[in-house]
Amino acid sequence: MTVTAEKAKEQVLKVSLRMVENALVSGNWGNFSVRIPQEKLIIITPALLPYGTLRIKDIIVLDLEGQIIEGAGPPSNEFCLHQSIYKARDDVNAVMHTHSIFASAFAVARKPIPPILEDLARYVGGEVPVAPYARAGTPELARATIETLAQLNAVILANHGVVGVGRTALEALIVCRIVEKAAKIYLLADLIARPAVLAGEDVDFLRQDYLSRYGIEDLRECLGGVLRHK
Repeated sequence: MTVTAEKAKEQVLKVSLRMVENALVSGNWGNFSVRIPQEKLIIITPALLPYGTLRIKDIIVLDLEGQIIEGAGPPSNEFCLHQSIYKARDDVNAVMHTHSIFASAFAVARKPIPPILEDLARYVGGEVPVAPYARAGTPELARATIETLAQLNAVILANHGVVGVGRTALEALIVCRIVEKAAKIYLLADLIARPAVLAGEDVDFLRQDYLSRYGIEDLRECLGGVLRHK
C-alpha cells in the first residue's frame, strides 16, 4: 500500500497528539517523523510549536538530504538524528523521540532497561541500551544513537530521553509506550525483589515470532483503524 505525502502528514499529526495523550512528551519537546521510501521523503514535526497547536500545514516535508519540500517553519532540530536512522536502517519507516518520565529516569541513571517483559522483547528485540551522552541536535548524538540502536527498535539517550523506531507510525508509538511501561514496572519490581530478566533464547523466540506474525501491511491497516476511530 502506497502512502502519499498528505496521508503521511496526517499520520504525523495524529500520532504526535497521541504522544502527548500518552504522556510521552509535553509542550514542544520530543519529535516524530515518518519516511515514504518510494518518494524518498521524510515527514517530520516542526521545531518550537507546541503539539496542541499543530495543524497539517505545520508538518514539514523534506527530502533525505534535508531540503524542505513543503512547510514554512524549520523542522525539528533533531532532523539529523531521524535522517541518520533512516539511512542506516532500511526496515525503519517511523522514528519517535520522547521524554517520558520513567524512561528518562533510566536515561539520567545511564542504566539500560533489561528485557523483563514479553512485549518489550517482541517490539524492541531485547534490552533497551543507553547511547553515550551527546548534546541535542548534534551529529555526535545521531552517531551515538545509530551505533547503539543497531538492529533494535529502541534506545535510551543518556541524560535526554528515548528513541523508538518502527516499520510504521503505529509500531514506533507502541515501542515508546512499551519502553515507558517497562521502565515503570522495573522500578516498582525492584522495590520488591531483584527483577527477573527473560533468557536470551526466549527473547530471540519472542522477537522472531512477532516479526513472522505481523507484517508491515497488518500494521498499516491497524494504524488506519486507530486513526479513524479516535
